Amino acid sequence: QVQLVESGGGLVQPGGSLRLTCAASGSIIGIYAMGWYRQAPGKQRELVAVIVSGGRLNYTDSVKGRFTISKDNTKNTSTKNTVYLQMDSLKPEDTAVYYCNAQIRTVVSGKRHYWGQGTQVTVSS
Repeated sequence: QVQLVESGGGLVQPGGSLRLTCAASGSIIGIYAMGWYRQAPGKQRELVAVIVSGGRLNYTDSVKGRFTISKDNTKNTSTKNTVYLQMDSLKPEDTAVYYCNAQIRTVVSGKRHYWGQGTQVTVSS
């Protein structure tokens, strides 16, 4: 099976920075995309940023220029399936639970999406 483990959320003042980390583990044959979604209270879950195999990046308009998604491309076996979301110039409207999502192929389940457990990001003075 596959696990996505997130870390890095917390409380930060407006204008501050946080870095989220998502590590995928398990019987992974291939990873097609990894990214981040967020869900604020009373709102639908929305895509924040995604990196697709081949390196293409997509961001939602509200975070362009402030957030950067990246993937570990080293051969280090403990970090190679890890994606990061560097969040700078944070605003109160970025407050949400952030979820890691990955499209992964395994022998047992084929190609499907997996979700992390979520990490809270709160931007407040």
